[in-house]
Amino acid sequence: MSLIPSTSELINADNLLAQGAIRQGMKVADLGCGTTGHFIFPAAELVGSDGIVYAVDIQKSVLSGIESRKKMEGVENVKAVWADIERSGGVRIDASSLDLVLLVNNLFMAKEKSVLAKEILRLMAPGARLIVADWKTTRVPFGPAVSDRVSAEEAERLFTASGFELEKEFDAGKFHYGLVFKKV
Repeated sequence: MSLIPSTSELINADNLLAQGAIRQGMKVADLGCGTTGHFIFPAAELVGSDGIVYAVDIQKSVLSGIESRKKMEGVENVKAVWADIERSGGVRIDASSLDLVLLVNNLFMAKEKSVLAKEILRLMAPGARLIVADWKTTRVPFGPAVSDRVSAEEAERLFTASGFELEKEFDAGKFHYGLVFKKV
């Protein structure tokens, strides 16, 4: 293993998706999905042909990579969406339509965290879940600066103040915390 773990060594996709009780027919979005589609493609398999997974990112090059992998693997239930998740109405997905939203390793980068939380809430159907997984505030030789990281307690305060209810905490890996929120 190299000094810097791979994405799959950092956060296990199957474990994370299981925390959201993902199942056939769901509408799922990975906000700030990243280049590899680490959560996108396992989610697409789990929601099946009646479900849809939105790969959402502000970087068009990231979405091009997702589109290429989608074509190469013959996956038809993934839709790439170019969006600014930190802008009210910045994600062009129908309001109250998502059953599960993933926000993985993006909270520490967000400048407009309360706007981000409200935008996520807008997208979610009543009773839908939000999974937040981000860097623990412990110092390691990789990842974002500790000063940029958002603690699990700060994340909980942000999302509960925005209208979410904390459902549970989970072990997202050695370097990450995991929180599951529900839209009430």
